[in-house]
Amino acid sequence: MKAKTPRDSITIVTDSVLPSETNPLHNLFGGELLARMDRAASIAAQRHSRRIVVTASINHVAFNHAVPLGSVITIEAKVSRSFTTSMEVYMDVWVENRKSGGKTKANEAIYTFVALDDNGNPVKVPVLKPETKEEIERFEGALRRKQLSLVLAGKMKPNDATELKALFIG
Repeated sequence: MKAKTPRDSITIVTDSVLPSETNPLHNLFGGELLARMDRAASIAAQRHSRRIVVTASINHVAFNHAVPLGSVITIEAKVSRSFTTSMEVYMDVWVENRKSGGKTKANEAIYTFVALDDNGNPVKVPVLKPETKEEIERFEGALRRKQLSLVLAGKMKPNDATELKALFIG
């Protein structure tokens, strides 16, 4: 199986925020943004694996800035690391200023997907080869996030304090 780069999976979704998608403060519902990110991330994971993919977990979501009614948002998703049958997808969410056209990073998220065959069984995915400094940082962080998740789930036990420290500090 040929290795792939994050560039091979990049998915960019641009959409506007409509009145039916907002809360009483006229900002985009968080759940609406989560669904949009899930769709963008699943496309990125599918592009990497060329398989059916399912959401395994939402590892991190940061709602740093409200997204007002009428905003144009852009979600940029790409695979940040692949494991045996799973892929971590990192997303940045940008809000476009209506007047200037400038973009501000409003949110970010990390989702994990598992690739499946036509019978619903997990299948191996291609290795990911990061290229840029940011891709390398996200790639390295993905391993620590996975290890921490396994420790918290009781599926992995750190061998000693050094390994535990490495999980939290890197």
